[in-house]
Amino acid sequence: MQIYLDYSATTPARPEAIQAMQTAMIQEWGNPSSLHEWGQRAATTLELARMQVASLINAQPESLIFTSGGTEANNLAIMGIARLYRQPQHIIISSVEHSAIAEPVNQLENWGWKVTRLPVDRFGRVNPVDLQASLRSNTVLISVIYGQSEVGTLQPIETLGNIARDRNIIFHVDAVQVAGRLPVDVQKLPVDLLSLSSHKLYGPQGAGALYVRNGIELMPILGGGGQELKLRSGTQAVPVIAGFGAAAELALQEIPVEMPRLIALRDRLFDRLSDVPCLVPTGDRIHRLPHHVSFCVISGKVTGKTLVRQLNLAGIGISSGSACNSGKLTASPVLLAMGYTETAAVGGIRLTLGRQTTEADIDWTAIVLKQILERLSACSGDFSPPNWMRAKVLTANS
Repeated sequence: MQIYLDYSATTPARPEAIQAMQTAMIQEWGNPSSLHEWGQRAATTLELARMQVASLINAQPESLIFTSGGTEANNLAIMGIARLYRQPQHIIISSVEHSAIAEPVNQLENWGWKVTRLPVDRFGRVNPVDLQASLRSNTVLISVIYGQSEVGTLQPIETLGNIARDRNIIFHVDAVQVAGRLPVDVQKLPVDLLSLSSHKLYGPQGAGALYVRNGIELMPILGGGGQELKLRSGTQAVPVIAGFGAAAELALQEIPVEMPRLIALRDRLFDRLSDVPCLVPTGDRIHRLPHHVSFCVISGKVTGKTLVRQLNLAGIGISSGSACNSGKLTASPVLLAMGYTETAAVGGIRLTLGRQTTEADIDWTAIVLKQILERLSACSGDFSPPNWMRAKVLTANS
């Protein structure tokens, strides 16, 4: 029995997306910039996909720029704004951003930009008061992740966006984990830039998009032929974009049914593991991605990566919240930002659910994980979580 519970890392391309890709490769393989029939067939496919993806977030098709994925979309948002200025300015991000935001911002900081990294509470949430207090006269961009990929917490995007809008500061949102799982409406949300990724919503890997609100100026980060409204040069990857479009269209249709189903499965898994003393839920249980379950293993005997390997041997795929660089286990920056100790911050695990996940998968995973923890004696000894963690568990299960 094999159970895949790593849907936040990637999702399997759905058959409809694969079919759209095959059709594009066989029948619409021309260069969409070419004026002849072959090129125009490809251009028609490209624009259909643009309408499909735009509909997912209720955007105008012309406001969507196709990229190679969420990472490029994030980089285009950050660097596209930064390159408008000859002198370094001030940028604000959260302390729990994905590396696709954190790394380009680190680069800007090395170039002299001033950076404020907003703190988060122990649930991973930004306090809007902190954002308000961090604004400066030269703040030109605020970027906050919508749904945190490691701990599942949803940020108060509408409140944060309104603060930015009141000061005429550009607001970017990394919505890679949210789009296709929760309703997103850029006509209602006060966001100026928003990043998407195909392979997080059952489309192919290698496609993403950046929503750019009308009137927002960006500088391209790639030089070339000026495709994608001169903001992203390079011949568009029509087949993968076609697959992205097909997946986005179906995701939009299925959200009303799939979202509550995932929430029920998510809560079922939390409940099944609530009696394990060394598994402390991470993230916010109320403001949370519908498919996301995460814990910190508070034990000096095992790490998150140990559990990933052990569950893999049992045929269950999950991921760890910590990183391993050059064979050295390092603490998760996200968990550290949330107040966990370095010892605890190597114990993060993430179980993320998807279209193929069933109640039987949930129940079996809980049984196997408990058996592994018991075999490794992970929860043995006089374990007692710190007071704030105990309060957190009570809050999560209330």
